[in-house]
Parts: sequence; C-alpha cells; structure tokens
Amino acid sequence: MRMTQSAERAGSETVSDAIAVERTLAGEREAYRVLVERHSRNVFRLAYRMTGNRHDAEEVVQEAFLRAYQKLRQFTGSANFGTWVYRIAANYAIDRMRQRTSEESRRQLPSRPLEEGLQVDPSAIVPDPAPSPERLAESAQLAARMQEALAALSPAERTAIVMRHWEGCTIEEIAAVLNSNTNATKNTVFRAVAKLRKALEPFAEGRRAARAMGTES
Repeated sequence: MRMTQSAERAGSETVSDAIAVERTLAGEREAYRVLVERHSRNVFRLAYRMTGNRHDAEEVVQEAFLRAYQKLRQFTGSANFGTWVYRIAANYAIDRMRQRTSEESRRQLPSRPLEEGLQVDPSAIVPDPAPSPERLAESAQLAARMQEALAALSPAERTAIVMRHWEGCTIEEIAAVLNSNTNATKNTVFRAVAKLRKALEPFAEGRRAARAMGTES
C-alpha cells in the first residue's frame, strides 16, 4: 500500500528535485513537469526583470527549461536544480537583450507593472515612507523612471543588479552567469547601482526638500 502511494506521488510536490531529475533521465517525462511547475515562476520573475517585457520573459522561460532538459545528463546531483536552470535562464536572457539591442536602439519598458506583482521596487534605491495620494502618484513616476533607467543599462549591468539586489544572488553566482571574475562582477554591480542612483537623484532631492520645508506628509 505504501509503495503504491509513493508511486502515485511521483509527479507531486513531495518529490525532491534530485529524484525528479533521476526519474526524468529514466524516461518519466511527467517527472520533469514537476521541476517546471516548481521553478517556472522564479525563472519568469528573473526573466521579466531582465528583459522588461512579458513576451521575451515567456520565451526565456520556455527556452531555459528546454535547454535544461536537453542538458540534463550534465547536471550533477550534488547541485541545486533551481540554481542551475536559473543560470541557464539568465544566460539566455542576456543573449535576448543583446540581440534586441542590435535590432533596435532601445525599446521602452512597460510603464505599468504586471498583475503578477513583478514590478520593479524603487524603494531599494530611494526609500519611500508611505502613503499620501501625492506620494503614491510620485511612486508611480519613480517606478516608471526606474524602468527607463534599467533599460539604459548594458545587459551585463542589468543582469548584475537584478540578480544581486532583486534576486539576492551572490557575487559568485552572478560572476558565473556573466562568465567573469568576482572583482569585475563587483565593479559591474557598483556601476549599475551608481547609474540608477544618478537617474533617480531628482526624486531623492525632491523628497529631501519637501522634508526640509515640512510639506511632506
């Protein structure tokens, strides 16, 4: 009875990534579906923040899991599958950004966040105590400016700041994606943050002036 129940749970969330990988390699395609369902949202969030639009993000997700499936025998059981497919997605997203840059000088990012709540959070750069109607309107403007600033970054800079400050990745993980060393990666992160801060400085100065005059609620 227990063996039967265990077999019925093959495609459920109780199956570990390592077991799902083993079963996929053994020919159980449904086992790979477990991995896709478990990690696709995180990969989509990364892809959306890197590419700036839903269409490219969905393509990155599909391609990342396809490439992961094709290279699954290269995956080592001691590694984390989520991190592994995450790196595949980040590398493909970089390729997409570079391709898009060569095709057009620049395409404006969406001015509104998606329903999934994947919007850029500008509070990481400019803290925003809440919440008057005026401040809410200002926050919308700030988010739009943030997206413009992100679009102006190079693919490497955008990848670095998204992975570091939004996804919480280590410098070593970012360096692996960028095919760089840790010192160069730290410089890339620093450069990206400096550019964003410069782009958002007018908002920060406006807030400081309002606080000094006592007009900010």
